[in-house]
Amino acid sequence: MSLTFHWFLPTNGDSRHVVGGGHGTPATASGRDRPPTVAYLSQIARAAEDLGFAGALTPTGAWCEDAWLTTAMVSRHTERLNFLVAFRPGFVSPTLAAQMASTFQRQTGGRLLLNVVTGGESHEQRAYGDFLDKDARYRRTGEFLHIVRQLWDGKSVDLHGEHLRVEEARLARLPDPVPEVYFGGSSPAAGQVAARYADVYLTWGEPPAQVAGKIAWVRKLAAEHGRSPRFGIRLHVITRDTSAQAWAEADRLLDGFDPETVRAVQTGLARSESEGQQRMLALHGGSRESLEIHPNLWAGIGLVRGGAGTALVGSHDEVAERIKEYHALGIDEFVLSGYPHLEEAYWFGEGVLPRLQAQGLWQHPDGQRAVPPAQVPFAGAGSR
Repeated sequence: MSLTFHWFLPTNGDSRHVVGGGHGTPATASGRDRPPTVAYLSQIARAAEDLGFAGALTPTGAWCEDAWLTTAMVSRHTERLNFLVAFRPGFVSPTLAAQMASTFQRQTGGRLLLNVVTGGESHEQRAYGDFLDKDARYRRTGEFLHIVRQLWDGKSVDLHGEHLRVEEARLARLPDPVPEVYFGGSSPAAGQVAARYADVYLTWGEPPAQVAGKIAWVRKLAAEHGRSPRFGIRLHVITRDTSAQAWAEADRLLDGFDPETVRAVQTGLARSESEGQQRMLALHGGSRESLEIHPNLWAGIGLVRGGAGTALVGSHDEVAERIKEYHALGIDEFVLSGYPHLEEAYWFGEGVLPRLQAQGLWQHPDGQRAVPPAQVPFAGAGSR
């Protein structure tokens, strides 16, 4: 199977420094360096489209712009790029969400993918009027996806569930194609929802051994329901012509982390109910030391940012090798980002994708041949 790569639209703002926050913590001041205007986000989206990314993820939460509205506007400035829209099922009725998705498909030519986010932070959920606890939120997500998938199948739905109730729900117009559902989560409750409803199970960028364990876990659960989801991973990237250049950029980003900001973000993230977030925090323990937790896998981003907190760092050849390592475990889709998102899209798109294409592991969605990789001397990974 050809690998699929998605980029990221920074609807919380962009910068030459890491824009921190998320998972119940506010975006850091660096997010004001490049505000998330439709013009700037469209510039990133067009670059991603030209370079061969299949889609672009937009986050959800109090720290960023609304993903549905933003992608609807940005879609008018692109032609092929899919939009992986993150949304929380507790904030909108399942019938309305199914209708919104159907409308999005018709108005964009079928370019919607859905990243269903149950919500791991009760204090943030309560700000939106949602007072369920974490396990109840996952049960509600299961009911939500059950209703939505039946509606997309053209069925009339009556459900009196634990949390959701609909009567004679039906869509006048069905989505074409039906959006694929991307879903992540590390708790037992999340695994049950993923097994029954996810087309693609997403994990954050943990070391390969931990990722392999997650894949085996979800595969087993899904097989019990006669399903076989695909698997994806969410990572940042810092890729350069040489390893030394890439690690110098990682050092520059780390030097920009104000100690007080790190303490504040880590304190906020420590109260997260998300098991995945706690696994991210455990990779660095709040320390700036020993941040290379696997060859070319750097946990520094997680010092100031919630959610995805690791980056692939190295030469284009090294990053390509790490991607192949994850692919060997069963990862077929990569959701990537980097600071700033416009420039890093070009570093990866012009540096790594041609190498993967030359090895028959990736092809441009438009059938184009990527720019041939520059011939640069190989530099070792260094000591990080």
